[in-house]
Amino acid sequence: MSKKPNKLAFLTQVAPAGYVPGLGRGASGFTTRSDIGPAREGPSAEVIAEAQARRGEEVEPDPDQFQDPDNETGLFAGMVYEADDEEADRIYESVDAKMDERRKVRREAKEAQMLATARAERPKIQAQFADLKRGLSLVSDAEWENLPEVGNLTGKRRKLNPREGRAYVVPDSVVIGDRGRLGYENALDPHQQQSGGFETPADSTGPIDIVGISQARDKVLSLKLDQASRDSANSGTSTSVDPKGYLTSLNSVVHKTEAEIGDIKQARALLDSLVKNNRKHAPGWIAAACVEEHAGRMVAARKIIRAGCEECPKNEDIWLEAARLHTPDDAKVILAKAVQHLDQSVKIWMAAAELEGDPKAKRKVLRTAVEHIPKSVKLWKEVVNMEATPEDARLLLQQAVKVIPQSVELWLALARLETPEQAKSVLNSARQKVPTSHEIWIAASRLTEQEAIRPDRDPEARKKELASTDGIIKAAVAALKRHQVLLTREQWMKEAEQCERDGSPRTCEAIVKATISMEIEEEDRYDTWMADAESCLARGQVGTGRAILAYALKVFPDKRALWRAAADLEREHGTRQSLDDLLTQAVQHCPQAEALWLMLAKEKWLAGDVPGARVVLNQAFNANLESEQIWLAAVKLEVENGELQAAKEILNRATTVAGTERIWMKAAVFERQQGNLQAALDAINKALETYPKFAKFYMIKGQIQHSENDILSARVTYAAGIKACPKNVHLWILASRLEEEDDKRIMARALLNKARLANPANELLWAEAVHLEERAGSANQAKTNLAKALQECPTSGLLWSISIMAEPRPSRRNKSMDALRKLGENPMVLTTIARMFWSERSVEKARSWFTRAANADKDLGDTWAWWLKFELEYGTPEHQNAVIDKCVTAEPHHGIVWPTVSKDMKNTRKTVREIVFLVAQKLQ
Repeated sequence: MSKKPNKLAFLTQVAPAGYVPGLGRGASGFTTRSDIGPAREGPSAEVIAEAQARRGEEVEPDPDQFQDPDNETGLFAGMVYEADDEEADRIYESVDAKMDERRKVRREAKEAQMLATARAERPKIQAQFADLKRGLSLVSDAEWENLPEVGNLTGKRRKLNPREGRAYVVPDSVVIGDRGRLGYENALDPHQQQSGGFETPADSTGPIDIVGISQARDKVLSLKLDQASRDSANSGTSTSVDPKGYLTSLNSVVHKTEAEIGDIKQARALLDSLVKNNRKHAPGWIAAACVEEHAGRMVAARKIIRAGCEECPKNEDIWLEAARLHTPDDAKVILAKAVQHLDQSVKIWMAAAELEGDPKAKRKVLRTAVEHIPKSVKLWKEVVNMEATPEDARLLLQQAVKVIPQSVELWLALARLETPEQAKSVLNSARQKVPTSHEIWIAASRLTEQEAIRPDRDPEARKKELASTDGIIKAAVAALKRHQVLLTREQWMKEAEQCERDGSPRTCEAIVKATISMEIEEEDRYDTWMADAESCLARGQVGTGRAILAYALKVFPDKRALWRAAADLEREHGTRQSLDDLLTQAVQHCPQAEALWLMLAKEKWLAGDVPGARVVLNQAFNANLESEQIWLAAVKLEVENGELQAAKEILNRATTVAGTERIWMKAAVFERQQGNLQAALDAINKALETYPKFAKFYMIKGQIQHSENDILSARVTYAAGIKACPKNVHLWILASRLEEEDDKRIMARALLNKARLANPANELLWAEAVHLEERAGSANQAKTNLAKALQECPTSGLLWSISIMAEPRPSRRNKSMDALRKLGENPMVLTTIARMFWSERSVEKARSWFTRAANADKDLGDTWAWWLKFELEYGTPEHQNAVIDKCVTAEPHHGIVWPTVSKDMKNTRKTVREIVFLVAQKLQ
């Protein structure tokens, strides 16, 4: 047996997987179901993950594995979008817009430079041929016409005519036929002999030259087109073509999408079916015309609307639409036809008058309209307005009120053109003709008021006539009630406000007096009238609000809140004399109201009437014995006027008679301001015997001792004060600052820690702890204290403002948004946000936020000082003066820095204007 290997043994073996016979020779194999076996499910996700884990591959997380199947937009899409979220988004958008605006100039310059570089490197074809295009303007019309037609001169891929360059043998039939066509016959055929040669057979002319006929037809058509073009150009019809403006006019062509064209076709078909089925349906004709107008087919639109006018001649809308779709001249003709069918249509007559450009023609149309429709108030008003002189207008109005006696507008217009005496008779006649109109009664009252305020009137007569307006309005209410005309209280208030806007305050007051008590229960009158006055002032209706308060004061003369509201109104909108008169009445009706006495004394002092202010305070003493506020006001009056001895005597008397804590404190402060420190200490010691729990006594005593460098005595005083008044945080802060100044920061920290234990969740103590670490240079400890402070006092505006400014500039906005969400309109937070915009040089935004902060709390002096400091850097003198004036009006007393400056002994007797500058200089 041979031992040689069998080379053909592979034929009996199983082919390997994927083997394709003949693949090496270029054969393409195919696979059948028998090759791959039965269908089976692939491996599961768990099996695949296990195999990847065995191979050491990282499993890629599925991005949708945490997706909520019921919420495809996000897990947080269902959260409530609150007002603070909207505010934050708006602030972020404004910030992004501002940043984009700041980069806009630089970005546009860079883009322009890049574009110029690209154009220089790769210029457009249009730019390359720009000079040649400009040269085309020199080409004449004759040269344009001589330009050859464009043809394919490249010679590429041109197919040769198969008949060119080839010769063919002419058939004998063609040669014989051609010979017969050109030959002559000398004999007649039998048919011709029968007819005598007078009949010509149809086929005797030979073959017809089709090419010649086609050329002749093209030439005739060309001549006709040229003739039509010349005729249309000469006649100026719409079919003429402007060769110069044709391309330009193509820019104005509205290119409609296929969807729009489909919609137009569908609408056209529907409306066409509508008007065919209902020929008398005017809205259908109008809609069909509008569709054609939208499609740009004005001719078709006009044709449709004309057909509609013929089908619906009694519909005014279709005539007006037809006039709109046509030119003004054609519209006049259309409206002339319209008035033949609808001579009672005011709209058609008004449209016809508007088409007239000449005033005389317009007046003629309107007068013709009045003749056809004499009962139309609108037409009469237009006719009157067209008159050139008041006399002609008055005559027309006299005729108009005779024709339409029920028109209140015409009666009132006639009364305005008449003399005062004639106007009264006109209004009386109008009242008889229209007894249900309240406008006529109000006009009569206004006429009486206007006559009373004339400069030549006697004061007594003026007063009497002004008082008569009350009677007119009362009679009006009674007369309208008799005729079953019942206006609501709100309607009368609106009429009163309108009279105020029209310059008739006395009539406004009369309406308020006559109608303010309508529809109100007796126990609800006070609250309702206060709400009415506040709403009127909020809308800027000062006269109406003043009238409501005046009437309320007559009904409730003992209500102090009413007198305060009226005094505030007069201070803001009235004169000094009116305020003085009002306060004089107030103290007579409410003699026990100390605030009203003080307001009256202050107004007299501000007016320069110091003796009058003293008289008022004396009367207040008599009405309010042992009143602390009046004693202190008397002392302040004497101090401000330099009467120091008189002020000292008043204080001595006050400590003996009243002897309250504030009076003793004022006596000590007075002695301290005069430099009598020992006398001030004696007064404090004497007061402490009576009031040992009054913390300000310890503060003043400790500050005096501190100013004399007696640290030990000041420490003892503060310790006694803390023991007596452990809940007063200012004592703890003063004691801590004393230790810090004595280089005992450990003791200062310990005092603040004890203070926080005694007064938990106090923002002032936490703020002092943060500032203490900042002054010591411990920034990390300051941040730690601030974080703890915000946890313990999450609603503190002071701590949030410190936290915002402690953040890096990029993250301040996020912090400010968090503060706004938690605190809302907190003045300290608003001021800090304004400072943040100030640091970013967003001047207008900073100014708006300062305004918002000042409106939130006008008594916070630090806000005014920050605002003034901002305006001193970026504002104009007008802005600076406005801030100072608002601050003086507000008279702030509180803040973080403001009290330390205003109560400093160096700034005694300085005005608010001076103090706000000092605080602005101290702020950092």
